Amino acid sequence: MPVSDYQMVDAWTQVLKLSRLEAGQTVTILTSASTHPQTLATALIATQSMGAIVNRLDLPPVNGEKALSRDSLAYLGTTPLTGNRAAIAALKESDLVLDLMTLLFSPEQLDILKTGTKILLAVEPPEVLTRLVPTPGDRERVLAAQARIARAREMHIVSAAGTDFHCPLGEFEPIAEYGFVDEPGRWDHWPSGFALTFPNDGKAHGRIVIDRGDILLPQKSYAQERIELTIEGGYATRIEGGVDAQLLSEYMATFNDPEAYAISHIGWGLQPRAHWSTLGLYDREATIGMDARAFEGNFLFSLGPNNEAGGSRTTTCHIDIPLRHCDVFLDGEPVVRDGVVLDR
Repeated sequence: MPVSDYQMVDAWTQVLKLSRLEAGQTVTILTSASTHPQTLATALIATQSMGAIVNRLDLPPVNGEKALSRDSLAYLGTTPLTGNRAAIAALKESDLVLDLMTLLFSPEQLDILKTGTKILLAVEPPEVLTRLVPTPGDRERVLAAQARIARAREMHIVSAAGTDFHCPLGEFEPIAEYGFVDEPGRWDHWPSGFALTFPNDGKAHGRIVIDRGDILLPQKSYAQERIELTIEGGYATRIEGGVDAQLLSEYMATFNDPEAYAISHIGWGLQPRAHWSTLGLYDREATIGMDARAFEGNFLFSLGPNNEAGGSRTTTCHIDIPLRHCDVFLDGEPVVRDGVVLDR
């Protein structure tokens, strides 16, 4: 059911305090045609009530004629900031950017972060945002998982469904997403709650089995039958199965880019207040599926770019796939068993 403006202002205030917003700092709220009006209105109230100097920067949408979906993560080409020097300058002069538009996987975002500006992405519906307000405990748990990944040299994932997937590590730094931005130059996503990294470029190998009930994003659908991916040299070289496999293959082929098949980020969900079942309760265009990405114990892997971690690979295609009931090992030690996180 809907949430009140009061609840949203309170949620924003909690997140902004965790993000160390201080009176007199400059906040720019980045919006576009798809920005949720309640999220925007309550962000304006919360930031001003905390004494911030607040701007709104509204930019026209792009890529709509290229993308096959209205999902903001369905096509990662140019952004409304591409070539927009005035907008980029305004964001670089801000202490905090509230991204209600989606700049993810853009070189402009990386350039802005280098100046010390903090960026917080928040594009899920208000009902999801208020349910998944981050906490200091989320931060501690995710940072502990990040540190554990940083010490490892291989992530190995197996499942009863048939997954047997090896990812050598060490080339890229692990990333912690806990839902707020408490350090200069930090990017995060409210809501979230997971730790991730990227396998050494071109080294991931094995087999991934997407079982019935696992989730495909941005399709925002539960797999109805098994899909088997063969991973060789860091790329999915075969996608096999029935209709679901054909749908995934055809969608990826429309990008006409071999880099779309590369293994991107890998990690596991750590958010107990996110749920596997939630995706089936929302209209597809109302959510980008953060419950699916963050629910506790899922193994989340993706296909596509690695430039967010400092790699050189970019592609307009990005697929996120959270798997249930996996065992995740770091250097032979289990961190997830059959979808249960072993950190408690």
